Amino acid sequence: MALNLIRKLMVSSLFCFGAASASAETFVFTAIPDEDETKLVERFRGVADYLSSELNVDVRYIPVKSYAAAVSAFRNNQVQLAWFGGLSGVQARRLVPGSEAIAQGVEDQAFETYFIANTSTGIEPADELASLEESLQGKTFTFGSKGSTSGRLMPEFYIRETFGEQPDEFFSRVGFSGNHTRTLRLVEAGTYEVGALNFQVWEKELADGNIDTDAVQVIWKTPAYPDYQWTIRGDVNERFGEGFKQRVTEALLNLDDQALLESFPRSGFIPASNDDYEPISKTAEEIGILD
Repeated sequence: MALNLIRKLMVSSLFCFGAASASAETFVFTAIPDEDETKLVERFRGVADYLSSELNVDVRYIPVKSYAAAVSAFRNNQVQLAWFGGLSGVQARRLVPGSEAIAQGVEDQAFETYFIANTSTGIEPADELASLEESLQGKTFTFGSKGSTSGRLMPEFYIRETFGEQPDEFFSRVGFSGNHTRTLRLVEAGTYEVGALNFQVWEKELADGNIDTDAVQVIWKTPAYPDYQWTIRGDVNERFGEGFKQRVTEALLNLDDQALLESFPRSGFIPASNDDYEPISKTAEEIGILD
């Protein structure tokens, strides 16, 4: 009798433990490493805390070392949500059927890339990239990450379209800095004469007084294009409960913590869809980054 009672208690305890473990499953997200890691960790830990309180589940941010690593983590279900750039989001959604772009920054509807130059080059700002052909040809040039929309895809597209050559044919040396902040510092220091970075990083660093404007300046701005977005896996409702995807979407759209928004920097988040990023997909196909 006593033995049967002990067995029942053990089974009951195991069931309760299993139920508690299932309900306490952690929702994990990541972000492309487009800036210095310390800035990213501070920003996204704040997002994790916000989402945890809104969703009533444990939410954790994990940093990654590269754009490709962010896409791989999403593909392998190590993360269920990611803050991607335009290109990395397209790549991730192609690899995970059913995944969706659910929110973008207000500013991401019309994103821009800035071409910057060290002032020692004597290159003056222009409205048309074509008018800079003679000044730019033969200079050293750095992109950001190889998987960056604003730091590689769009600037390479305009270089090819305008000058009729691949970047490594047009410039004397081409590099990949790894992120936008590093691109700015390399051009500012003269390590590379010219570079391309997203306009948000430039404007925020400028506002914070972190740019030596005697050493580096913006020389051209691309036309607007769609960029960053939050992308979520299509199977989150099965894992975290019916309606979970919608709850995550609403939490992101309702985020109004000004300190958090300024750290992106964005003025707020608005609805997004996969269709918004078709121009990015087509551009990547045209220059051979996507099949």
